[in-house]
Amino acid sequence: MKTAEVLKEHSFLERLIGDWTVTAPDMTDSEPWTETVRSLHGIWFVAEGTGRMPDGKEATSILTLGYNAAKGKYVGSWIGSMMDYMWVYEGELDASGSVLDLYTTGPDFNSEGLADYREQIIFTDADHRTFISSAKQPDGSWKQFMEAHYARKI
Repeated sequence: MKTAEVLKEHSFLERLIGDWTVTAPDMTDSEPWTETVRSLHGIWFVAEGTGRMPDGKEATSILTLGYNAAKGKYVGSWIGSMMDYMWVYEGELDASGSVLDLYTTGPDFNSEGLADYREQIIFTDADHRTFISSAKQPDGSWKQFMEAHYARKI
């Protein structure tokens, strides 16, 4: 097996490295979450988030992201202490170079079975990004149901 090399596609993921404060419009009564992102030699990126759920319980999440050259796709996973499902991602960077679209299948929160989801990591500048989660609708459109804002701790 050939050893992985840092590619130009990894530069988007490099922008994630650092310590972040995470807020969301529905977090008005709670403290912001925090997230720390580190690199595994420029190939993989690991983000660990911590904070409180709306019920007050402590929670931790782990996001992994990388670029699979053979697939020509960004790949990753997400786990959180608030659920027992591992989300597995595959996606691409948009033409602007500022939006990473990640696609996954997971539990349908409105009924039994699975549903299709799109997560987007959107950089507005070097120190601010937004994370948007959307569910695929029967007509093929995406309906946003979650949004979080990240500000780099300086």
